[in-house]
Amino acid sequence: MTPVQSVVDSTLAALADPTRRGVIDLLRERPMRAGELAAAARMSGPAMSRHLRVLRAGKLIAESHPDNDARQRIYRLRPEPFAALQAWLEEVQQFWAGQLEGFKAFAEAEHPGS
Repeated sequence: MTPVQSVVDSTLAALADPTRRGVIDLLRERPMRAGELAAAARMSGPAMSRHLRVLRAGKLIAESHPDNDARQRIYRLRPEPFAALQAWLEEVQQFWAGQLEGFKAFAEAEHPGS
């Protein structure tokens, strides 16, 4: 498995859960604290913590601490895994576009003028 495949695999695994996709959508708006994410998702802090752990392990999000309070964690999206996923999706799309072009050429050769 190539490093890119590994990134795509971990990204897809982390995004398999609808709650984690919701967290990604929230973080697209702006960086947020765990408590803000939990409140927005209407779930407990410990439950959100488990989802954030998976997203961190998949390297989809990063955490930082404000200068004035090391206990607070602010989460933000990391662009790298999304770029790798987008590149893979573009490769898949190009494959299917080529397959469809081939099918179209075959169909037109079998039924000219259709």
